[in-house]
Amino acid sequence: MKVLVLGASGATGRLVVTELIRRHIETRIVVRAGAILPAEFADNPSIEIERGNITEYDNQRLTVLLQGCDAVVSCLGHNISLKGMFGAPRNLVSDTIKKICGIAKDKAEGKLKLILMSTTAYTNSAAGERNVLGEKVILSMLKIFLPPHCDNIEAADHLLRKMGRDIMRLEWVAVRPDTLVDETGVTAYSVHESPVRSPLFDAGKTSRINVSHFMVDLLETETTWLKWKFRMPVIYNENTR
Repeated sequence: MKVLVLGASGATGRLVVTELIRRHIETRIVVRAGAILPAEFADNPSIEIERGNITEYDNQRLTVLLQGCDAVVSCLGHNISLKGMFGAPRNLVSDTIKKICGIAKDKAEGKLKLILMSTTAYTNSAAGERNVLGEKVILSMLKIFLPPHCDNIEAADHLLRKMGRDIMRLEWVAVRPDTLVDETGVTAYSVHESPVRSPLFDAGKTSRINVSHFMVDLLETETTWLKWKFRMPVIYNENTR
């Protein structure tokens, strides 16, 4: 198996790559030209590193990037800064996911597994999820006034509404952590079909390292993939209060 990791220089992406290394899974990563990577990435023969800006990849270049890969893990996100939140590219996540899905549809053979790091702020109405009035108001305002939130919602929507379960060459999972926190090691966590607490008024916590562990488990353990493919599992640290 070879896995392409997007957003590999980010806080969660790095942990995904580290977990792939730990499990001896071949990995290809795309990072910005100026991104600083841990020494163990550059020195590891199982990692291919490509320097570039994924937003500048056209379909042809992205197709080449995907060659030989069985799976893609997208940990793409916007920097927490004024420029990152409100500047270009506004549709970093959704545009990239749409391109990958389009390429996967046209694959001549084999399947591509796609894991998107999403958010509990995404409401999966297809699974019967509903927001209370206060959540509806706040989430609607976030879609208007916070471009990264809108981008993340559009990416998850594309998988659920446009791709569904009918594309023979593409299987996907959108992993929804709650409030992301940093921990030094994997701890007990639980995975649910839908949120079991309000992401706005009773938010739980999810460590980035637990997210990375679950994502790689999805890829490495076929029973776990079959359980969650075409779904949007929610992950929480145990004892998050």
